Amino acid sequence: MPHLTAPADARRTAGGEQLGFGVPGYAHPLLAPAEWAGLARPGTPLHWAVLNIADGPGSRPDPHCLEAAGRLHNARERALHGGSPDDTVRASGGRLLGHLDLAHGERPFEELIADARSFIDWYRIGGFYLARCPTERAGLPAVRRLTGTLHTLLAESDSADGGGRLVLGHGTHPYPGYAEAADQLVTFQGPWTDYRWSQVAEWTADYPPERFAHFVHGVPRTHLEEAMRIARWQGAGTIFFTDRDGRSGQSDPFATLPRYWDEIVSRIGPGISE
Repeated sequence: MPHLTAPADARRTAGGEQLGFGVPGYAHPLLAPAEWAGLARPGTPLHWAVLNIADGPGSRPDPHCLEAAGRLHNARERALHGGSPDDTVRASGGRLLGHLDLAHGERPFEELIADARSFIDWYRIGGFYLARCPTERAGLPAVRRLTGTLHTLLAESDSADGGGRLVLGHGTHPYPGYAEAADQLVTFQGPWTDYRWSQVAEWTADYPPERFAHFVHGVPRTHLEEAMRIARWQGAGTIFFTDRDGRSGQSDPFATLPRYWDEIVSRIGPGISE
């Protein structure tokens, strides 16, 4: 699907928009303990992080994932209820999302709901990340049915305050109707070499930045400022930038921390604006 340039008067260039992190899914907590511990650190501008055990919740509760989920849940509770009064950015997010793989619309509805119930029962997640979500108009009715059911399940649980959060992991600009099917859409996922020349679809200008997320790998440290300017220019409120590029045996560049994690946290943390 081609990316279009929004009209000049529709572009969101204001520097005051507060960026935050969406973490598409670190490696298992046993393999990436520093990554998971860092998410619960006070002051981290975290909107949400995805828990993915085995392309979903796995067959039984995992003790290491239970511990990581508990730490993140407790950090959010402290931020929301006064335990960290200066942690204003954390208080607006910090949700743990369960990973549901839609396989571009090929997975049966019943399987997805069964995985969702396991995530809620075992890990008290605060929403879902719908990976490999369809992008075409034909897939929209099934996605709407799924997101409506997920919202109901989350509303009935005692872990998802505010009804939970649903993020559609398209990775590109989908048919515009998907914007009404969930809380947030991932409209870019790919390498820096593509992102720095990317353009935004015109219809996104009708929505605020908190409705869109961008995930970019292979971003050099020297281009962090440029990458953040692109995110703001294109109206994305949630980002994950990393210098990892999937080479050197790392199949998923988003599975671990970027080498400049502390620097990017300080750049977009509380009280800092571009």
